[in-house]
Amino acid sequence: MTSSPSRKLAVSIEHWPIAGAFTISRGAKTEAVTVVVTIGQDDLMGHGESVPYPRYGETPEATLAALEAMQEPLARGLDRTALQAAMPAGAARNALDCALLDFEAKSSGRRAWSLLGRPAPRPCTTAFTISLGTPKAMAAATAKAAHRPLLKIKLGGDGDDARIAAVRKAAPESELIVDANEAWTPDNLEFNLAACADAGVTLVEQPLPAGRDEALARIRRPIAVCADESVHDRTSLQGLRPRYDAVNIKLDKTGGLTEALAMADAAQALGFEIMIGCMVATSLAMAPAMLLAPQARFVDLDGPLLLARDRDGGLRYDGSLVYPPEAGLWG
Repeated sequence: MTSSPSRKLAVSIEHWPIAGAFTISRGAKTEAVTVVVTIGQDDLMGHGESVPYPRYGETPEATLAALEAMQEPLARGLDRTALQAAMPAGAARNALDCALLDFEAKSSGRRAWSLLGRPAPRPCTTAFTISLGTPKAMAAATAKAAHRPLLKIKLGGDGDDARIAAVRKAAPESELIVDANEAWTPDNLEFNLAACADAGVTLVEQPLPAGRDEALARIRRPIAVCADESVHDRTSLQGLRPRYDAVNIKLDKTGGLTEALAMADAAQALGFEIMIGCMVATSLAMAPAMLLAPQARFVDLDGPLLLARDRDGGLRYDGSLVYPPEAGLWG
């Protein structure tokens, strides 16, 4: 009796130029560095993409090494369930988890959401990000995107009241959400929240540093506040409810779609609103996150729109409307 061939793992680092620069409170970058996993057996191939994040101590090289070490477990039959215990949450597990699910879908001839018993994703509106800059520069960038229904504004601390006022003037009709990327302090928290409320902002994301966000529980929050760096997977939800109204679920934090879906269910049970976020990456990284969109109040999957070019066969974007992935891309 001939045994079936084992699944082969291939891992690579890819560089994708950003259109211009992407600037947040921690700095600017001009390219997205992603790690791509391919699982192959016979003519079938499953793919996944992740973005190692220095904020969490990740590098592309370390992520690559962690994934290459999974070749033997994968050959022995490692599946997504066993993967959750075999690797910690993070970018490496995300790429492998999504590649495994893509491989399952292609092997079975079914779409990933059908395998998972989830509703089929539909076209949805994604946020479009305005990078941090001077009020004048941000207003100019916003004016070019004012036709978009949902804008995500990167803020950075001092002067944020002037930035958000300038942005609102440039886009009077757009819904605004804000991401401070941990740049505010307890001293300016209420002032900046009030400035955002005055500008009609709907949501403020991660105003204070993770682990130093206790002040959020002691104030009256005039608008919803969303945890990003303060929340990673289900284990980090505990105790956040007094400080946050929403959580930003990103596959690179949860370590893949398997945990992200479970986290979304758990967060909703605790009364959190759901935001689906991303790093700057190609459509391959966005595609699995589309399965979370039916549960989300906010979808922020604009990574490919910020690149100079996307990979071939990427997601279809019609303005800010993003469509579910075709099977050839993922799932």
